[in-house]
Amino acid sequence: MPMIKVLVVEDSPVVREFLVHILGADPRIQVIGTANDGEQAIEAVARQRPDVITMDLH
Repeated sequence: MPMIKVLVVEDSPVVREFLVHILGADPRIQVIGTANDGEQAIEAVARQRPDVITMDLH
């Protein structure tokens, strides 16, 4: 089964670390990067080509 590549976009460092930890516990998921805001997320998507992006709405 192929790995699911995830980009975590979250402005809160604590929540970002928590999400990376939780997602990283699943052997089918690879967190390929994090971003603090939308601008960083756009750059990371262009470079890393994730399958899934997690984002908050605020």
